[in-house]
Amino acid sequence: MKISELLKQNKLSLSFEVFPPKLESAFDSVKTATEEIAKLKPSFMSVTYGAGGGTSKYTLEIAKNIKEMYEVPTLAHLTCVSSTRKTVSEKIEAIKEAGITNIMALRGDIPSDMLDADRSGWDYRYAIDLVKELKESDPDLCIGGACYPEVHPESATQKEDIIHLKEKVDAGCDFLTTQMFFDNNLLYNFLYKIREAGITVPVIPGIMPITNANQVERAIKLSGSFMPQRFKSIVDKFGSDPAAMKQAGIAYATDQIIDLYANGITNVHVYSMNKPDVAMKIQSNLSDILGKEIPTWQ
Repeated sequence: MKISELLKQNKLSLSFEVFPPKLESAFDSVKTATEEIAKLKPSFMSVTYGAGGGTSKYTLEIAKNIKEMYEVPTLAHLTCVSSTRKTVSEKIEAIKEAGITNIMALRGDIPSDMLDADRSGWDYRYAIDLVKELKESDPDLCIGGACYPEVHPESATQKEDIIHLKEKVDAGCDFLTTQMFFDNNLLYNFLYKIREAGITVPVIPGIMPITNANQVERAIKLSGSFMPQRFKSIVDKFGSDPAAMKQAGIAYATDQIIDLYANGITNVHVYSMNKPDVAMKIQSNLSDILGKEIPTWQ
């Protein structure tokens, strides 16, 4: 089923992101972890692509397995940075042959050895180039795009960021998924601004449960996310106690999700980090909330 159709359903739902292994030796353990999450029957699961596309083979294998074995709709990530049109075309065809109709179109991180390279001759410089390619190859594909409630790291201002986001949506994005954030007010403010700018496609909030103190620095480095004082206090208090930090991190993420549902969001995407126990606990915390019908006036 297309993600765009799932998002039209008037029920509160939860989805999960998983990632493929970096090495073939880890494939079986990662596959098992993703299967345990698939058994939770989320609304859909996304499978990331990996830096530079190095794990693209595993992305498709994991996504296909989830779809065929557990009948969970899957969203395959696809990046285009430094790739040729031929390579991307082959990847698109492989995804379609696997029966997957949902693709997350991303530029991807520029490899460190290419940061100073001349990119003017690249076939794909931005995600919008991939979105256009996907729409041209098959107008029936459901295409997702990324958005940043706290501004894309390479944008000078949020206004500039939203202008480029609208261009990407106009090129063919059917929905957007946000980068992780830890203060819901940032999302609500962002949604107001993009709606005002004429961006009307569904936006799925992405929530990252921080279950150990080491994740905090990495999350800030990856996304530049603002850490509210309330969250910092949790890390200060429980960061040195792994079990307590895990429980507190899951509780914080659950609280964010409940607040999002209470304010009109119908589907939340959880960055599971391939941790079935974390995914299971969050879903369990929402057991009497998930599936609830939303009044049409909301």
